Amino acid sequence: MSLIGPEQLDSVVLQLTQSDVFSQIQNDVLLSSSLWVNIALAGLSILLFVYMGRNITSGRAKFIWGATLMIPLVSISSYLGLASGLTVGFIEMPAGHALAGQEVTSQWGRYLTWALSTPMILLALGVLADVDRGSLFTVIAADIGMCVTGLGAALITSSYLFRWAFYIISCTFFVVVLFALLFEWPVSAASAGTDDIFSTLRLLTVVLWIGYPAVWAIGVEGFALTTSVGLTSWGYSALDILAKYAFSFLLLRWVAENEPTVSSPASNTAESGAVADD
Repeated sequence: MSLIGPEQLDSVVLQLTQSDVFSQIQNDVLLSSSLWVNIALAGLSILLFVYMGRNITSGRAKFIWGATLMIPLVSISSYLGLASGLTVGFIEMPAGHALAGQEVTSQWGRYLTWALSTPMILLALGVLADVDRGSLFTVIAADIGMCVTGLGAALITSSYLFRWAFYIISCTFFVVVLFALLFEWPVSAASAGTDDIFSTLRLLTVVLWIGYPAVWAIGVEGFALTTSVGLTSWGYSALDILAKYAFSFLLLRWVAENEPTVSSPASNTAESGAVADD
């Protein structure tokens, strides 16, 4: 988010066209670079992941590959929307906020991205760990709830209290996701024989995902400890690079090298053996 001077509020900001927003974004080197770097990395990731999955044949491995491939596909679409000004807008901060009464730029399109891409991350992890469908559905639903309420926290202008109320609700949804990743799904991954890679990806996901609400809190949307649109955008973009592209690369490389384990997880093999013994 970036500040717009008070003298511009009534005459300029509310009349900005999408072309004007696009020009402002491109004229801010720090902001535009945070978007175009991600567009480039998402494009390269798509090509790389298609190549990495060329020899995958089993159904479960293909499922993970397909879910993982969707992550950069959603991201490149989202970042093009941000760079073009399509999913960028202006809101006036409510009374009580550090920037009360001032118009600020909101990259609300990021929340749409997270609502579509983070469920794919969890879906890939859940299938990798061979978790039950009930748990998978609950965690993905909580994740979507986290993103939607986060969007509410970012866009509410009627009340500063309501902004933080939605933020707290979003974090509560996040706790559900964290609980599954830290305590429930590792047990399933151990049974499936994928606990080594799952532990690595779990650590990467948990640490990086905690960074998103932290950036929100210190940025213009929260306490406004920084008012730089470029700095805030780079905070989110850096997290996206690691939480999406680096995560996806590590996952797909392991799946391609260990397809037999993915296609026939140890938990399923054990269950089949138990049935045969009976």
